Amino acid sequence: MSGPGGPDGSAAAASAAPPDVAPRPLLRMRWEALTALHWDVDPDVVAARLPRGLTPDVVEGRAWVGLIPFRMAGIRLAAAGGRSVPLPWSTFPETNVRTYVRGPDGGRGVYFHSLDVPFAAPTAVARLGFRLPYCTATMRIAERDGRIAYAARRRWPRPQRPTRSRVIVEPGAPLAGDRLTALDVALSAQWALYTPDPTGGLLRVDVHHAAWTLRDTRAVHVDDALTAAAGYDLAARPPTLVRSADPVDVVVGAPRRVLPG
Repeated sequence: MSGPGGPDGSAAAASAAPPDVAPRPLLRMRWEALTALHWDVDPDVVAARLPRGLTPDVVEGRAWVGLIPFRMAGIRLAAAGGRSVPLPWSTFPETNVRTYVRGPDGGRGVYFHSLDVPFAAPTAVARLGFRLPYCTATMRIAERDGRIAYAARRRWPRPQRPTRSRVIVEPGAPLAGDRLTALDVALSAQWALYTPDPTGGLLRVDVHHAAWTLRDTRAVHVDDALTAAAGYDLAARPPTLVRSADPVDVVVGAPRRVLPG
């Protein structure tokens, strides 16, 4: 999610390397079979959909909206002494719609418009504990013949019209050296998320994992209504950038307030 700001609160430059210091863990997990589809969007369009205290993180003159399907695996609650406690719903698909922002603390991070998962329990925990807009959906990930297929249909909150997403991609070779662009780094090297709290303030959650191994990826099929449900009219054009990523182990810290209500 986003690199934390420097010691003086200034925004750190995007770097593919994770921060030197990981947050004190609240949750541990693994992200697998991840694909990131990104569209460039007018920054004013994104700004109109952000809560107080956040502004679009503009890269190459544009704001960016991502559709990110993947598998959450092995979610565990961190305990004393470095131990962890597995959760009963520890592995499941997720598809989130996100954009990238600057926070009031000077940091860069992710702002989620929606996160769809197949179970009601993690939806309730994430909405209450992290104030994140989780939704419940029927979901499926299938990997076959070098391709990954993702399917989701939102169930709750009940949409006014069918809200589905179907994506098929074909990951290619890892990107390294000159093939890893500044845009790749800016959109993937994210080490925090921001979310509103009930008082009208803003919370930040730090996230830590190894540097991504990104892969050049071909979008074979994209038919998505989750981005439209988030308020973005993207169906008429293909994604600007598509990348897949190798699995990473992730540490998630506790929420902390960065803007009072």
